[in-house]
Amino acid sequence: QVQLVESGGGLVQAGGSLRLSCAASGIIFSIKAMGWYRQAPGKERELVATVTSGGSTNYGDSVKGRFTISRDNTKNTVHLQMNSLKPEDTAVYYCNALITGGVFSTNGYWGQGTQVTVSS
Repeated sequence: QVQLVESGGGLVQAGGSLRLSCAASGIIFSIKAMGWYRQAPGKERELVATVTSGGSTNYGDSVKGRFTISRDNTKNTVHLQMNSLKPEDTAVYYCNALITGGVFSTNGYWGQGTQVTVSS
């Protein structure tokens, strides 16, 4: 079984910064990609950023230039550095990972979510 555990959410003023972290644990053969999605009240879940095992990154248009995703393959962790935060970044942020497990099946996994609130 695989678990994703997020940390680092909280309350910050507009213009501030937060750093989210997500650690994958369990029976893991390889992690093809890790990333972050977010969901604000009344809105659909949307892409924030993803990073592949090779280091290729992809960002949602609304966060480009402000957020940076990074990954530590040796620790099965992914981080999201969020700078110049805006009130519209307020959402629950979910970690996601595409993982090949102990029976060599590849599945997508989600963390429990962490709240980020940006005050104006």
